[in-house]
Amino acid sequence: MKQVKIQIPSLVENIRVVESFIDNSKDTFHIEDDIYGNIMVAVTEAVNNAIRHGNKFDKDRNVYLSLYVDKDRVKFEVEDEGEGFDYTDLLDPTAPENLENPGGRGIFLIRHLADEVEFTKDGRNVQLTFMLSPAETDESSETDTVSTENAA
Repeated sequence: MKQVKIQIPSLVENIRVVESFIDNSKDTFHIEDDIYGNIMVAVTEAVNNAIRHGNKFDKDRNVYLSLYVDKDRVKFEVEDEGEGFDYTDLLDPTAPENLENPGGRGIFLIRHLADEVEFTKDGRNVQLTFMLSPAETDESSETDTVSTENAA
């Protein structure tokens, strides 16, 4: 299994770093275009939620993004340093009474774009799994860690 990790301060402008991370991962691990769009939207939304709702824009708190690549799947893990939230009690943004609400669609989107979504640590950690065809990655093992503390 291949693994890459980055850490970013909770600044909205660091979404650019996450987008670059996903682009580089697509090229490095040969992720197919058909799931690349889903990954880009779901992972940037999860990081955005971690920055906004989890860490409440506190630049002294970090968001941790990890990527794990296996022969048949890629998993992105996003973790913040916030208080967490009740991910089991969310409004349905497609319900008629919620259609006019300006927010509340992020987790709905994430759940529909990723093949598997799992929350842990009281909602401070979310793991998004995307299935690959077996030929998309090779099976060599690598670990890289990159810190972007001064990214913005």
